[in-house]
Amino acid sequence: MDKHSHAQRAGIQTGDTLVSINGNPIDDVLDYRFYMTDRQLQIELLRQNVPYIVKVHKGEYDDLGLEFDTYLMDKQQNCKNKCIFCFVDQTPKGMRESLYFKDDDARLSFLFGNYITLTNLEDRDIQRIIRMRISPINISVHTTNPQLRVEMMKNPRAASSLRYIQMLTEGGIKVNTQLVLCPGINDGEELSRSLRDLGALGENLQSIACVPVGLTDYREGLYPLRTYTAPEAAAVIDTIDAFADEVQKERGVRVAYPSDEFFLLAGRPIPPVEYYGEFDQLDNGVGLMAQLEQEFTSACSLCDPCPLTRKVSIATGVLAYPLLCKLAGKAQELFPGLTVEVHRIVNDYFGHNITVAGLITGTDLMAQLKGKDLGEALLIPNVMLRHEQDMFLDDVTLEEAQAALGTPIQVVENDGFSVLSAMTGQEI
Repeated sequence: MDKHSHAQRAGIQTGDTLVSINGNPIDDVLDYRFYMTDRQLQIELLRQNVPYIVKVHKGEYDDLGLEFDTYLMDKQQNCKNKCIFCFVDQTPKGMRESLYFKDDDARLSFLFGNYITLTNLEDRDIQRIIRMRISPINISVHTTNPQLRVEMMKNPRAASSLRYIQMLTEGGIKVNTQLVLCPGINDGEELSRSLRDLGALGENLQSIACVPVGLTDYREGLYPLRTYTAPEAAAVIDTIDAFADEVQKERGVRVAYPSDEFFLLAGRPIPPVEYYGEFDQLDNGVGLMAQLEQEFTSACSLCDPCPLTRKVSIATGVLAYPLLCKLAGKAQELFPGLTVEVHRIVNDYFGHNITVAGLITGTDLMAQLKGKDLGEALLIPNVMLRHEQDMFLDDVTLEEAQAALGTPIQVVENDGFSVLSAMTGQEI
């Protein structure tokens, strides 16, 4: 605890146990955040199993200043489903243990934007979310057909938990929803049904993201799935757009979006930024490329053309490679003498169906770039590294990759201004 925090000044010590605030039991971080907002707090604690009470007067919504052993204050809730498309089930053996944990925790949805299936919640949990005004909640729906949802998620509660979505929206909670689409299973007429059912939720339905199933080479013994063909991807886009166009006419908002990957699979151009509204689904790869290009173009407009002697390289996945080449071309036109070489990293680690930059490993990066002239620096997007920004998915550290390649690696935020600044070595 900070020595200047309200908690420290009240005499609360490291090792104490928080029991209640103003008579409300504190079970986890959501209880704590909700009940600590009052100006006057009576806090019950335990010190070496002996109860004691302190009183705190503070500004409304001021942080009390307590820190806990874990960010949730209790164990993370794991997933009880066995989804036919689960990416964790397709992860090769030998990776770090945390990558095999499947979370399905409503608190993480609120705190970090994680998607949850609702299958491990009860009515009292939904009422608590509504009472605390925890919004938005991100929900993995996949289909609104109860029987099909059970079949896809291999959990009997997948059907009954669908009603929680309406309970949340009727309770004033905004929801973002996700449909992982599998060819011939939950697309076509089933997709149309899901879009209609979700659209009927009204204004508290904030968005629907539709993403294609991701398949690695490690699917032995798993449900038989395949990737989308170009005509199938085009049909998915047309179904979504037809629905979204209707909603936009009625409400003035688009609501439903295919991910960028669907457009690339279909061989269609990425739509302009106006298509994506408030960009509610960037984490699902919806509008990511349109936003990056717009930001990069804006950054270029703020620069005066000038000669620049500099060579850098960029590593990215197959999916973003064409766009990064386009952006590199713009930068080189603006700054004569600047050389930006873009390297497409093929995913040998997980399989060639995996094309996103966020799943590139240090192993593939080193194997495919070793011995190349990478210039002054190799630029990589921050999504290639874990949250601490120090290690790739396969436990290769940033330092190990730099040593193997003999080139400094610069980690770049995923926005156009940061990308142009990293290319040029100048503040934009």
